[in-house]
Formats: sequence, C-alpha cells, structure tokens
Amino acid sequence: MDRIVDISSDGLHLAIYRGFLTVSRGGEEQGRIALDDIGALIVHAHGTTWSNHVFVKMAERGVPVVLCGPNHAPVSVVWPLEGHYAQGARLRAQIDAPRPLQKQLWRKIVAAKIRMQGQVLAANGQEGGAFEMLARKVRSGDPDNTEAQAARRYWKALFGPEFYRDQDADGANALLNYGYTVLRAILSRAICASGLHPTIGIFHSNRANAFALADDLVEPYRPLIDQLVLNLISGGESSVSRDAKRALTSISTFDLEGGPGISPLSVQAGRFVHSLAVSFETGEAKLELPSLPSFLELSGLGRQPVGEEA
Repeated sequence: MDRIVDISSDGLHLAIYRGFLTVSRGGEEQGRIALDDIGALIVHAHGTTWSNHVFVKMAERGVPVVLCGPNHAPVSVVWPLEGHYAQGARLRAQIDAPRPLQKQLWRKIVAAKIRMQGQVLAANGQEGGAFEMLARKVRSGDPDNTEAQAARRYWKALFGPEFYRDQDADGANALLNYGYTVLRAILSRAICASGLHPTIGIFHSNRANAFALADDLVEPYRPLIDQLVLNLISGGESSVSRDAKRALTSISTFDLEGGPGISPLSVQAGRFVHSLAVSFETGEAKLELPSLPSFLELSGLGRQPVGEEA
C-alpha cells in the first residue's frame, strides 16, 4: 500500500539504506520505511538535510517529493525525468489535444466535483440536491463558471456563514491546505506513471504553475478533504497537528468504488489519470471518475488514520 510520508519535525536527516528511507537526528536513527511502500514524500520542516540518493531513489520509483511553505501549501515538487514507457507518444497526444476535447474533459471534471460537493453537503444534513442540478448544467469548458457558483454556496453551507477560503489563514484553512497538498502529491505520481506532463493543464494554464494538470485533476477529490477536515474540527482539532496530518494522509487509503470494483483512492486516481491519457490518444472524452461515497463512509473519513510521520 502506498504511504504518504510526512517530515514535519525539525532537524532531521533523510538517507537511503538497503532499500529503506531512513530518518535520523544527530546520527541516531528515528525510523525507516521501505522505499517500495512510499507513495509520496512531503517535507515542511526546518533544517531538514538530505542524501542526494534520496532524490534519485524517489525519482526511480516515480515518487514525488513535495516541499511545503509555512502555510502547508506546496512550493516545489521534485519530478522524475523518466516515466511511462509510452511517455513520448502520450506527451505529444497531450500537447496536441484539440481544444474541444479539453473543454469536454473539463466539463466532466467540474460536474464530478460539484456532485461530490453535493454529496458531502447532504451527508452533513445540508441541501445537496441543487448541486446535482448544477452539475447537469455544466457546459463544455464551463463557460458559465458553474464551478464558482457552486463554490459560493458550498463553503458557507459546509463550514458556516463566516467562513472564507483563505490559503494564508490558520484553522480550517491550514488543514485544507495540507489535505490538498496530499491530494496533489497522489495525483502527481499518477500523472508521472501515466506518461503525461504536469505542466500542460486542461483548464489551469498559469505560466508560473508547473503542476497545472495536477491542479485540474484534484478537483473531483477535493470535497473528500473538505469532509475529512470537517470531521477533524468536530473532533476538536483546530491546527495542523501530528494527529491531524496522519488523518489527512490517510485519504490515500480511502476506498472508492469504480469500474473494476472498490479500491483505495491512490489506486482509483491512477485509473482516472490513465483514462485521461487514453482520452488524449483516442480523442474521446471518457474518464473513470470517482463514485460518490455513502454518507456513512464520509462520516468515517479520517477516523482511523494510517499515515506515516516523522
């Protein structure tokens, strides 16, 4: 099972030893994890030092190394040069994808996100039916910005009328930042494994954004993090603590139903990104999007965290 490894304590040294990532302080080993078990490595601690071998071994396995700022949002991702065996052909198909196809893909992604938002609201006793109607109204390319219309209703209904999404704020906003960073790492690895390039987005196209595609593809999964953060807050967590981070990294193991059956989010995300790569190659917008979890499954999100932290 792919694990999200979080380095949050200051003054640690990371190295590779006989197939393991080792974590040490002052020459004394604090812990280790098998390289083949790592799905992403997230670092946002002061004074972290590295063996260059760490980056080499992470790159060989297609594992993204995510460096975060003080607000727990990513500022850099170390990306491997080599990925899928058909990377060249898929990259050309991604670059050459016609605009109508990109618009159709974005419509499906936005509609899936809005439906997931509605499911989260309904699971928390709010009116979610209107979101199904909004999802059906999304047109190719979302020219009406239905995504923003849904967001204006969604945040207030879920977190209260006083809530504003602010990446630089503490509390729920900081928890959301960290959770979205975990999702971004999961999708980044899936993008690499599928032979696509993270900079070439479907909708996001800011020249300064090196991971525009990852930002596009996390959208259907974001409401799952929102629910997880709501569960943490209801349980008394108000900051990005050790326990909160463990709960948020557990999102990679959250079971989602799809075509082949039930599988962890990290596996389902891989199938989703693969379906995007095939869509670029065939010119048909057919995406394997995540199914809607039950209310019971949403209420249990993050209750039994299984992440790794040092």
